[in-house]
Amino acid sequence: MITDRTSSEFFESKYRGGADPWGFASDLYERNRYAAILKAIGHRQYDNAFEPGCSIGELTAELALICAHVEAIDIAPSAVERARMCCRGFPNVTVSCKRIQDMSFDAKFDLIVFCEIGYYFEEPELTHISEILVQSLERSGVMIAAHWLGRSENHVLSGDSVHEILRSVSGIKLEHSERHAAFRLDRWVKP
Repeated sequence: MITDRTSSEFFESKYRGGADPWGFASDLYERNRYAAILKAIGHRQYDNAFEPGCSIGELTAELALICAHVEAIDIAPSAVERARMCCRGFPNVTVSCKRIQDMSFDAKFDLIVFCEIGYYFEEPELTHISEILVQSLERSGVMIAAHWLGRSENHVLSGDSVHEILRSVSGIKLEHSERHAAFRLDRWVKP
């Protein structure tokens, strides 16, 4: 039986195995990745940010400090509960249990942080999601992507493949790119 790696059940099973299965709150790799993401985002203030795949909300709380509003989603109810607890002191954060594929993007965002989730999708679905994200980005808006470069039996695509798919989407311009030992980070802007 093939497991649907984009299902709520798949991710919820990870959180049943541990409240922070990827070590987002404590792992040095994660802390370094967050620092690189925040540096790449820059020092400007943002009005409306979107963070799909927020997990337990560690990066979400950091985004709350530089954004007037952060809309964060995750597919796993346990992760959403933890993210809400992590961000309870930030009235400017909304955390919902949703699949990115089911989102209706009525709002426009000036910051999208798309990290560590792209490699769970098949290429056609990731292309479609990427196109919708770009459409929801305001003019001069920024999209950040960061993905691990290692291999996992749970990943459909490599981190590099995710970024090449994002790079192929029209409507955004690559502005900055970094390659670290364990992850890749790119920043695009919508002209």
